[in-house]
Amino acid sequence: MSAHTPAHVMKPGWFTVHVMNRFVAWITRRGISVWGSRVLAVRGRKSGEWRRTPVNLLTVDGAQYLVAPRGHVQWTHNMRAAGGGELHLGKHVQTFTAVEVGDDDKPVLLRAYLKRWKAEVGVFFEGVGPDSTDEELRAIAPRHPVFRIDAIADIAGA
Repeated sequence: MSAHTPAHVMKPGWFTVHVMNRFVAWITRRGISVWGSRVLAVRGRKSGEWRRTPVNLLTVDGAQYLVAPRGHVQWTHNMRAAGGGELHLGKHVQTFTAVEVGDDDKPVLLRAYLKRWKAEVGVFFEGVGPDSTDEELRAIAPRHPVFRIDAIADIAGA
């Protein structure tokens, strides 16, 4: 099975969808980042319409990444098809291309992501945390897509 085919998706609860995600997206759209929050905009692979979702932007060794804690969800499928998108923080928009990270390269990134956001997303990692072994992180890697993003342009006031 390739890194693109696992059907593992962890559905967020009602409170996350209807309260937390909406609140984080609302304040992020107003220019306030909560622990690295951004609003990801990526074109739908079927509709071509912009789809938006709150994400946490991870920076490791100067490179930026998007991690999908809930697994292979709509934005990850759209990202693969589109090859990039936009990150919004208030009126600041960063356009980017995206490259999916291979499973063998994910442990260091998953560890960094969990170190920063485990309280928020730890439930989606089935007991694996920032102190887990590389082998434990590698075992869950196929269930959590990671994309390295490369900035193309920053557009202020877009």
